[in-house]
Amino acid sequence: MRWGPYFAVCAAVISIGLALGLTMPLVSLRLEGWGYGNFAIGVMASTPAVGVLLGAMIAGRLAARVGTPLLMRLCLLSGAFSVGLLALLQSYPIWLFLRLLIGVQLTVVFILGESWINQLAIEKWRGRLVALYGTGYALSQLSGPVLLTFIGTADNRGFWFSVCLLVGGSLLLLGRTGAPKVDPHSANGRGLFAFCGQLPAIAWAVVLFAGFEAMILTLLPVYGIQQGFTQAVALAMVSTVVVGDALLQLPIGWLADRISRQTLFKGCGIVLFLSSLAMPPLLHHIAIWPVLVLFGASAGGLFTLSLILIGERYRDDALVRANAHIAQLWGIGCLIGPLATGAASQWISGHALPLVMALGAVGFVILVSLRGLPPVMRSTDAELQQERS
Repeated sequence: MRWGPYFAVCAAVISIGLALGLTMPLVSLRLEGWGYGNFAIGVMASTPAVGVLLGAMIAGRLAARVGTPLLMRLCLLSGAFSVGLLALLQSYPIWLFLRLLIGVQLTVVFILGESWINQLAIEKWRGRLVALYGTGYALSQLSGPVLLTFIGTADNRGFWFSVCLLVGGSLLLLGRTGAPKVDPHSANGRGLFAFCGQLPAIAWAVVLFAGFEAMILTLLPVYGIQQGFTQAVALAMVSTVVVGDALLQLPIGWLADRISRQTLFKGCGIVLFLSSLAMPPLLHHIAIWPVLVLFGASAGGLFTLSLILIGERYRDDALVRANAHIAQLWGIGCLIGPLATGAASQWISGHALPLVMALGAVGFVILVSLRGLPPVMRSTDAELQQERS
């Protein structure tokens, strides 16, 4: 087990979580202060999803040409430049373009970084090592809204702090080894439908969590304000959701190394469904705070378990391709979630956010109950070639 590269790659990817935890609520609150409605804010929140889809198509080819560590460093630095432009060029159309660009840049880091982490993890510790990364990432997102309450939203310090984080993340990758071997055909975006057909429950779990994360960081603060809470309380609600995500990922990873991962997967979906339904009636009751913890923990558990299940099935090129499909599905979730929720909350119900999540969760539970998960098979390119011959 290469602990140095593992912690360096985790920290580099986690720097993105903290930067996004700062900038995504800041952008939404800034737009809300400018007088934009929920749908316009939802469009802004979903724009990086298009960048995610583009990033998933180019990550493997670029990594094959320049190398995984160098490409990740370049994307972190260019992402820092784009975030800096958010502070300098404050215009809705320009922000749409910059958010699209940020989506491309950071998606490449996610695909290659999560592949690198899963490649380094040894099987008997895979659940805990992936969960440790997930916990760190969730804590970084938690720290974003918390820092924002101290930094404030009236000026651009949140953007500049994010720039520093991304530059620091790029420096952590200097001299690191153990990345997956990538050829020009890896992570090219092909085979998404076949991947979804083989692992439909994992595919839907990723879409669901992506929509959850985009909505929590962008629409939950607005949802809280519109339901009568102050901005500080609305940001505290976001932080509470991410606390649940962060605190319970390690126990989930520990359980994933000891009990049926399919049973645990389904259990997370059930808890997400119940906590989503409980949010509207308990919103102004003290019980909303533990509900928010369970809401975040169960949604985060779906993604952590998805990464664990992918890591036990794929290696090297196959692992990078699988993570490219995860990124594509992430982009779809980030695109659909905020758009559907923003439109529904503006024109149908003010409680659209938890209700949309409840609908997605019940769909996941039905899917995993009917289809389950296929058995683990050897999936490296060399092993597949041996099996064919």
